[in-house]
Amino acid sequence: MKVLTVARMREVDRRTIELGIPGIVLMENAAHRVVEFLAEEFAPLAAQRIVVLCGKGNNGGDGLAIARQLHTRFSPSSLQVVLAAEPGSLRGDAAENLKMAKACGLAVQAEITPAMRTATLVVDALLGTGLEGPAAGRMLEMIREINSGFRLAQVVAVDIPSGLPGDSAFPSGEFVRAAATVTFTSPKLAHALPPNCDHVGKLRVAPIGSPPELIESWIELLEPRHFRHLLAPRSRGAHKGDFGHVLIAGGAAGKTGAAAMAGMAALRAGAGLVTVACAESNFTALAPELMTEPFPGVPQGKDAVAIGPGLGTTPEAVALVRRAFAEWDQPMVVDADGLNALAGQDFRAGNALRVLTPHPGEMARLTGRSGGDILQDRLGVARAFAHDRGVCLVLKGQRSLIAFPDGRVWINPTGTPAMATAGSGDILTGLIAGLLAQFPGEPDAVVAAAVYLHGLAGEIGARSRGEKCLVATDLLEFLPAAIHEALH
Repeated sequence: MKVLTVARMREVDRRTIELGIPGIVLMENAAHRVVEFLAEEFAPLAAQRIVVLCGKGNNGGDGLAIARQLHTRFSPSSLQVVLAAEPGSLRGDAAENLKMAKACGLAVQAEITPAMRTATLVVDALLGTGLEGPAAGRMLEMIREINSGFRLAQVVAVDIPSGLPGDSAFPSGEFVRAAATVTFTSPKLAHALPPNCDHVGKLRVAPIGSPPELIESWIELLEPRHFRHLLAPRSRGAHKGDFGHVLIAGGAAGKTGAAAMAGMAALRAGAGLVTVACAESNFTALAPELMTEPFPGVPQGKDAVAIGPGLGTTPEAVALVRRAFAEWDQPMVVDADGLNALAGQDFRAGNALRVLTPHPGEMARLTGRSGGDILQDRLGVARAFAHDRGVCLVLKGQRSLIAFPDGRVWINPTGTPAMATAGSGDILTGLIAGLLAQFPGEPDAVVAAAVYLHGLAGEIGARSRGEKCLVATDLLEFLPAAIHEALH
């Protein structure tokens, strides 16, 4: 699903209108989609006490159309409409919808009255995605009224909770606390990226008539359709040699578990064979399904490599990473100490695929920037780094980002704070490597599958174990359920 900036969304609307679909029709379609959502979530609407709060722009016009449709189609037990602007300030389609609302018998009021506070459902149509800076004046008063004055009501926002900016900026002021949001055509950055995505409640993305070919963006919200074909059943005559051989390079003294978890994750991802290269004295600590060998020179017969989990930062380990990154031909996942070995180097991937999986602290070391800088502009940092270094970058965290060398960025919607536990990143590294060994020609789908399923397994595990009790190896236990959910 494409994710649009506010400017791009305006352009889509403009071009849709130029193609012959009037703005008033788009507004009416938007109102239909909101009313359909309300009817699904809050049935029967005839029993609800509803207040619709409208601003003066297109968002307010949507609200007026929603109120009219509620009135004519459902006749709620109570329906009140508040226009938080002078009627004469409305222009264009919003002004036309005010006329139609009044023509069908709706009383449009200027203030919230005490009787309205018993509402069971509030529709927030005050401010849209184009807000720049904090809400102020009358709109700020209305936002505060919604948050504190309707104690019995569920709040549904039109397009975005009022007060939130539509792009990826952090909230700069007060905003409506919505239980749900219905947005149109495509999600905007605020719906897809933290911290604003935490404030929209249940999100519904609804089409309103814009032709699909107009919805272009280098940002996408990751969905199972990106990788579902990788999960298809295997041939009945398949054998382990058909599914690739992964090398995990890591596991220094005291850190063998990291390499073992990555190796087991590669097997759980479906790799036919996995070898862990680590200090020989640590062989006995690994799982019996894993083969072992000393740290390699140039790996022979391996289809994918993961380097870094538990590797350590000795001069020998650093030299191994830098040599492997520059010289080995296999697709490679670099994580943990592998990333530390590359930090400060002016490296660039050659013809072989390189997937880097840093958390924000590791990303700060790779870029020479502060952790605060990374968190303030994760999207921009990830995109620029992937392009400049020719790598596929997985910037981990809430809503992990997958950035590709060609400038595309996919936003992963799965995951949970329960995954903030030692070893979670090693599991992801192994999943990517295990899938790369099987599908070397589809790196985009491979990384998407690993990241999405990793987060989804965490969500399923957290529901079973709780946020505090989930450990990294639990992710492998819940991986089959995540695959099943992604397939269905």
